Amino acid sequence: MTVEQPTGTGSATGLRERKKQRTHAALLRTALELFTTQGYEQTTVDEIADAVEVSQRTFFRYFASKEDAAFAVQQMVERHFVAALRDRPATEGPFDALRNSVLEAWDTIGEAITEVVPVEVYLRMLQVIESTPPLLAVHLRRSFEMEEYIARLIAEREGLDVDTDPRPRVAVAAFSGVMRVTGQLWVQGRETTLEAMRALTADYLDHIGPALAGDWRETAAQAARTGTEGTDAG
Repeated sequence: MTVEQPTGTGSATGLRERKKQRTHAALLRTALELFTTQGYEQTTVDEIADAVEVSQRTFFRYFASKEDAAFAVQQMVERHFVAALRDRPATEGPFDALRNSVLEAWDTIGEAITEVVPVEVYLRMLQVIESTPPLLAVHLRRSFEMEEYIARLIAEREGLDVDTDPRPRVAVAAFSGVMRVTGQLWVQGRETTLEAMRALTADYLDHIGPALAGDWRETAAQAARTGTEGTDAG
């Protein structure tokens, strides 16, 4: 006996999901446009919701707060980078993995950003974050938390204890410093394309690469062998 399956259920679910995605994108795009044209602190949740013709309650279904919306694209970029880092081959040295991950992320994140907002709006939002004290404080806290997360991820990759071996945190601190500098230069510069950001990042990272690149495990093994040979000779 053939049992007939209900029709239209999957289609209806797909339509609901697409509608949710459209609403989320519209709220985020509107929020960033308002933040960058009239100021973060001057913009209210009601204004964002009214512009999209939804209720305040609907806004809070998608974002916990205005702050959540302000950092939404940045969070997307960070997740993209972390995913790329996790996928790097184990044969790469730690700093090479960081460098290649961020360049790969810049190669592929552009489409995801532009699906939400034009790159110039993303740029202006970075300027708003740096010029708005409450957002800057959150940005610095989030940066510290991300650095610690990445340092632990690098330590895990290398089979190290991040609390006894300083190298993961040192490498990530150097990497993050470059990212902050290049980010500020990109925002302030004339070339505001993602390709320009990628090229600037690569150029700056290449200046510190020789100091941090290489296979740390092999270096440690060589040091151990040298120490053993010295003991034997004595």
